[in-house]
Amino acid sequence: MNEMDAEKELFAVNGEIEAVVFRNDENGYAVLKVRLDDGSQATLVGCIPYVFPGELITAYGDWETNINHGKQFKVSFFQQEMPYSENAIYRFLSSGIFKGIGPATATLIVNRFGRRALSAIADDYERLTEIKGINYTKARKLNEEFLRHSGIQELMAYICTYNLRPVLAMRIYHYYGERSLETLRENPYIIASALIGGKFSEADRFALESGMDGYSMERIKAAVVFELNHNMNNGHCFIPYEKLAAATAEMIGVELDDVNTGIDDLAENGEVIIEEIAGCRACYLPAIYMAECNVADDLAQRAGKKNSLNADLRGIIRDIESTEHVKYSTEQFSTLKAVTDNNVVVITGGPGTGKTTTIKAVIKLFNAIGLRTFLCAPTGKAAKRMTEVTGFDAYTVHRLLGAKIAEDDESVIFEKNEDDQLICDALILDECSMVDILLMDALVRALPNDAKLILVGDADQLPSVGPGNVFASVIASGVVPVVKLNTIFRQGDGSRIIENAHLINKGEYPDFSANTGDFFRLKRSQPSSAISTISDLFADRLPGNMGISIADIQVLSPTRKGELGTVNLNKKLQERLNPAGPGKKEIVFGDSIFRESDRVMQIRNDYDIIWSDKSGLVFGNGIYNGDTGTITEINTEMEYLTIDFDGKIVKYGYESLIEIEHAWAMTVHKSQGSEFEAVIMALSANSSLLLTRDIFYTAVSRAKRLMILVGDDSVAYRMIDNYRQTKRYNALKTRLVRAAE
Repeated sequence: MNEMDAEKELFAVNGEIEAVVFRNDENGYAVLKVRLDDGSQATLVGCIPYVFPGELITAYGDWETNINHGKQFKVSFFQQEMPYSENAIYRFLSSGIFKGIGPATATLIVNRFGRRALSAIADDYERLTEIKGINYTKARKLNEEFLRHSGIQELMAYICTYNLRPVLAMRIYHYYGERSLETLRENPYIIASALIGGKFSEADRFALESGMDGYSMERIKAAVVFELNHNMNNGHCFIPYEKLAAATAEMIGVELDDVNTGIDDLAENGEVIIEEIAGCRACYLPAIYMAECNVADDLAQRAGKKNSLNADLRGIIRDIESTEHVKYSTEQFSTLKAVTDNNVVVITGGPGTGKTTTIKAVIKLFNAIGLRTFLCAPTGKAAKRMTEVTGFDAYTVHRLLGAKIAEDDESVIFEKNEDDQLICDALILDECSMVDILLMDALVRALPNDAKLILVGDADQLPSVGPGNVFASVIASGVVPVVKLNTIFRQGDGSRIIENAHLINKGEYPDFSANTGDFFRLKRSQPSSAISTISDLFADRLPGNMGISIADIQVLSPTRKGELGTVNLNKKLQERLNPAGPGKKEIVFGDSIFRESDRVMQIRNDYDIIWSDKSGLVFGNGIYNGDTGTITEINTEMEYLTIDFDGKIVKYGYESLIEIEHAWAMTVHKSQGSEFEAVIMALSANSSLLLTRDIFYTAVSRAKRLMILVGDDSVAYRMIDNYRQTKRYNALKTRLVRAAE
């Protein structure tokens, strides 16, 4: 009970939950119909998470009268118990809480065991096999689900005492199981880990309220590690010692000297690595430090080891040109010569410069020479596009390396590594600008030392979402041979998308008034009119007038925030494209409504989630940050929804909805590695930090057939003029140069 509740008299009501009228699993708010002990029925409202029909509840609060719903009991806190009457046990078992147990099976269980039904499930589940239709496997599964429910119930009651979001309890139990409560008490800061997805402020408040000293070294060190993780997610490999100490001290309100002591303790224990490099005293998380060092050593070693192939290069190229009916340019021939002579090569160029044709030529060359070659890209969409344009199978890097969650449920491991390497002679990595230092480290560890590595990408696009600036650093180091494709081959096609992308990249203004070809600007001075135009384009004008399917249209915005940010745009577009309707199920989760037929996106890597193909015969694991799909089913009884990720069918429990968001509109960062038939870009002026040339350039280069800008021209001009690139703390360039010396 909190202090406010203690200052006023609270009433208590007792009864059996008859129905859960409404429940929001994000904030725990629920509306219950309860049969009170005196036989009357009451409506209970408030934060009452994870309760089910048949359970007994003792709620403390006060009566109030709602203008629309009448008399209600507003709950301040509550206690719940398992049901004990046969009717209540039946309602509990048949409520849908246990998968595979419906009304018929619940009736059989209660008829066989009566009031002892729940204790039989918990303590003597083998006896459930006495019931027709329940085998040992099903009995054990029911026992596991019952114990899970009991554990979540206990954990939920504990964290709600501290006003933490109920969804956090679901996530904690998902990863830590029966040890959840013990683990949480030992380390309150697991709440702010990437796995659980809570805020540091939530974890810190909980830690302090549960008795941790504000100046304890445990708290200070947790804050230091959080700062490093937070900045890693912002693209930094390290943080300078002084900046790290100052930011941590300010965040948690402690003295700078105490933070210095905490950083030094972490360094002494190997939890933080401190090194003088790149002109500063750099503080690394160990995994990032080791990754950066290894990538530098590996690429320098490959660059220093020439591996010229004994082959008639000109003769092979003539044969390929004849077969493919192409004529390679001088640039492309130079590229083929470079990949023949070197073990590692960078190929870079903007849109329309022939990267795809060059990749196909490299593959054909390697095949002709007899090299076993793998193709990969950082995202599913980029890999799929690579397959489509080259005609050869391409994989995501994660799938190629066999990514999965380790036994500690916290770290990612790869089945392919230095001890079990890929069986290949060459590997071509496309969209390399998207690859962060950790993924590049995993890739080079799994690649044989004598295998060729071809890094392909556009150096002017946005860097990776994760830590580091690998592609740009490799190019800037001068250690790895670089082939830059400059000739624009598709210029003759009259593509204003390609023409304007290159103008933007050079800092020049396109003619926005020339609404012709495949590039248009619709000037709208007010956000409300821009939203209306974007909705009309998406829902009616492009499908109706240009025959572009809604599935092939994507709205992009520089930012999540503001009227033209993705959060608000997604709400408006959902209202227009997928409104509520009879028979269309939906679930409220936090501030979002997920509805059948919604377009959604995975927003974090989930290596363990299982998917199947549409036949249900082929299975795999892993859905990754940026993957988009469509909600095909919402099962409110079993509490899951089904999403089709381009043929990969996945079921999400409600506790996992923290991993998805709507994707009618997405940020430019999230669009990396993807191409869309039509792109509508909202010119949002909400976040000045995101109004940069590289974001504008990346957005325009996502469009294949049509690019439409909607908003204020001044925003476009500001973005072109702003060549400011966010500084990322990383030392890969320095390490590469050192390793090559």
